[in-house]
Amino acid sequence: MYIKENKQMEDLKMAKIVQTAGRDRLGDFAPEFAHFNDDVLFGENWNNQDIDLKTRSIIVISVFMGRGLVDDSLKFHLQTAKKNGVTKREIAAIITHAAFYAGWPVAWAVFNLAKDVWDEDEASTSDQARDAYQKSLFFPIGNPNDAYAKYFVGQSYLASVCEDPFPIHNVTFEPGCRNNWHIHHADKGGGQALICVGGRGWYQEWGKDPVEMTPGTVIEIPAGVKHWHGAAADSWFSHLAFGIPGENPSNEWLEAVSDEQYQQLEK
Repeated sequence: MYIKENKQMEDLKMAKIVQTAGRDRLGDFAPEFAHFNDDVLFGENWNNQDIDLKTRSIIVISVFMGRGLVDDSLKFHLQTAKKNGVTKREIAAIITHAAFYAGWPVAWAVFNLAKDVWDEDEASTSDQARDAYQKSLFFPIGNPNDAYAKYFVGQSYLASVCEDPFPIHNVTFEPGCRNNWHIHHADKGGGQALICVGGRGWYQEWGKDPVEMTPGTVIEIPAGVKHWHGAAADSWFSHLAFGIPGENPSNEWLEAVSDEQYQQLEK
């Protein structure tokens, strides 16, 4: 690991900085300024090996904060800092430390920019994981289940399979996602059936042991039974949800499945 990290730092030191922003934006209007920006500031100073690129990025960000410059130019340097090896944890520490000298409002503004920059990879990773999981499913994942988001811990997705003669939806849960305890009510008939079509998840009725769900698992839920269902901590999970016809059906959402309850279940 030490050798690998040293190799990464050496690559950063050796990478030649080439900048064209000055000429791209101001070449015709201010060619001399464009020359100083592209050829001197970046072409010579940033390529000087006396200070490594990561340190230079930290210096620039600190100076920008000290001068209260929190516009797109700072975002560019935050993106550059990330490329130069500054981690999410390090940038948080840098901004926090500089806040005592540059001012709290400035730090808030910089954090808003930095979150966007360092969260880009997380969002991309989540998208890639979802796309990879989708390839393993016959049914579509659908769109974020925003209408019912307040009844879920974590991100879920919903895709309509059919509406007649009764509704069937494919519900997909990201790892660790689960819905709240809830009850399907009906004056007569009603309830729900679940068929796991992908990943691994859990179903649990109030007062009973949890049931592991894997592709092909079928769960029948009579009306009036308090229960919840969701993904395992380390797996995506999808099930078809069949709304069983009944008289005056309704859904009662209750408390969330706490992290403590969920973690105990996983053990």
